Amino acid sequence: MNSFFDPNYQVPHALKKRLSRRNFLKSAALATAVSAIPLSTLTQAKIELADTSIEPWKSLDAVLQHLLPSSKTGPGAKEIQAIHYLYNVVKSQPVEQAEKEFISKGVGWLNGYTQGKEQADFVELSTEKKEASLRAISKSRAGENWISTLLTYIFEAMLSPPSYGGNPDGIGWKWLNHQAGFPLPPQGKRYYEIPSYALDKSQRIEINTSTNANKVEPKSSGKAL
Repeated sequence: MNSFFDPNYQVPHALKKRLSRRNFLKSAALATAVSAIPLSTLTQAKIELADTSIEPWKSLDAVLQHLLPSSKTGPGAKEIQAIHYLYNVVKSQPVEQAEKEFISKGVGWLNGYTQGKEQADFVELSTEKKEASLRAISKSRAGENWISTLLTYIFEAMLSPPSYGGNPDGIGWKWLNHQAGFPLPPQGKRYYEIPSYALDKSQRIEINTSTNANKVEPKSSGKAL
């Protein structure tokens, strides 16, 4: 498969399981042994940041910010740090490799489409052309699933505790006037760090990073992101 419009596309099994498998807030609540601590302390937990100068993070960041732009009425993907949340998810959380590959390959497919249509990568397009490009790929089953997957991560970034990489200072909660459940998990007590959820690092497979968006290919090196 080399584009969103490949007629042989089949929905990855990982995505079919998404709605039944992923209930992020419920999973985060597993850290019940954590003592309640101030939100300001939680935000000081070490969060690994995505390098948005390289692919696939450069293009993913642009897509996330287009899907939820900053505005005067509320925070956008930039303010809720959606890209850093996504980075921490694929680096540390028990996400199936098929889903990681789908996200990564989607960057190459998107830039392949915009190069053919506009002779430019997605990040270089105007807001109007970005919108047109995403609407075009959304007409394919693969494109619709890819965009839906990224939207899910945006919502998770906005609603999850800051220790997971997004929602700094509870900005998403404040905007939604939401009172988060307590206790909140700090670093070291996040749901995927609990023994029954923790990943064996030797089983992790990385998403390849590149400065060329059209050459993004997943690697099976066994090395953690």
